[in-house]
Amino acid sequence: MNTTPWIVRGARRRWPALALSLCVPALAATPLSLHAAAPPAPVTVPPAQMAASPPLSLRQAVDAALARLPESVAAPERRQAAQAQLRAAGHWTPEPASLELSFKSDRAQSNRGEREVVAGIAAPLWLPGERERTRALAESEQRAVDSRLDAAQWRAVAAVREAWWAVHAADQTLNVVQARLAQAGQLADDVAKRVRAGDLARADQHQADGLRATAEAEIAQARSTRARAAQVLRALTGTPVPTLSEAPEPLPQRDTEAALAAHPVLRELAAKAEVARHARELAGVQTRANPELTLATSRERGGTGEAYGQSLTVGLRIPFGSSDRHAARLGAASAEQTEAEIQLALERERVVGEIASAQQQVTLAGLARDAADRRAVLSRETLGFYEKSFRLGETDLPNRLRVALEVFEAEQQSAAAHVALAQAVSQWRQALGLLPE
Repeated sequence: MNTTPWIVRGARRRWPALALSLCVPALAATPLSLHAAAPPAPVTVPPAQMAASPPLSLRQAVDAALARLPESVAAPERRQAAQAQLRAAGHWTPEPASLELSFKSDRAQSNRGEREVVAGIAAPLWLPGERERTRALAESEQRAVDSRLDAAQWRAVAAVREAWWAVHAADQTLNVVQARLAQAGQLADDVAKRVRAGDLARADQHQADGLRATAEAEIAQARSTRARAAQVLRALTGTPVPTLSEAPEPLPQRDTEAALAAHPVLRELAAKAEVARHARELAGVQTRANPELTLATSRERGGTGEAYGQSLTVGLRIPFGSSDRHAARLGAASAEQTEAEIQLALERERVVGEIASAQQQVTLAGLARDAADRRAVLSRETLGFYEKSFRLGETDLPNRLRVALEVFEAEQQSAAAHVALAQAVSQWRQALGLLPE
């Protein structure tokens, strides 16, 4: 659970690191005003929390998730397979040579002693241009292995970021309702004293106790939400989720053009299009099955008592081509290339739009944070007025409770706005293809 001090009364919660890292010239197009906050009044941290493990950083969570990623675990084997395919493309023959052995005898018929033994080797031959195009295809597939891994890791990071900020949002909500419970408990105690003194009625006591019970129920619900969010993050990382580091991600320094050149998804699709192009070029030269060169020697005799004769055979087998089969392979390869190129163009447009939208969301989230902070400051000041008036007997309890509820809602909105701003920056970095630092 987050142990960062929370302002219970007369001040708001602050994220110094977030305010410093997000209020930079990158958002100067839409100025974000900051409001001073009163000195914080930290909440007492239970001893069990003080002895907890160090906060988990986003980078640590991402590293743990990537180590469990199936694509990362299988990457060495895929690289070995691609290297083996590249080595095979450098051989002298497209397929290994084969050994042929045969023995002929008339023992089952006339049995005059006819014998013939043949031993030979048959080796397939490359078609014109096939070897170079096979090598180019193997090289492109080798490059595609790393691009597919990078894209898979990028998608995994997106899931970790989403789960990470869900836990943060749950932590902030829990902090707010804990502060509300402290306020409700103090108010209930004050009301109880005034009821015993005869200044307030028992109905007022019931209202104050009801407010405290409501806060207790909200804490139980907030803890349940936090547990569910933590479980999602734990399923991704495989590690327990203690307190999380509150250091937000910095604003990205990469522009859109640089992001498009290095974006994992675009690099994956570009590699896929390259593989499809080389596959089409290879299909263009594979007009028939590979010819086969045969070299054989035979040793034979015509009958019993005759000397064995030796002969050498050199043969070449050239299969006939099939225009329909060649057209089918070429058409399928062309379709794969066309599909990959169109998919790359569409994905590029989507990434450009996503980057622009994410950048705009950061600006809007900054405005929403500032507005929420102003509301929180004003509501706390109003609560101070009503508390003084309530102690002097000038304000009844229902109005005092209404103002306290408004403060709770303002605090909750402010905490959620801070998390939303940090999450928007994280999503902007995700859209640019950047990993956590």
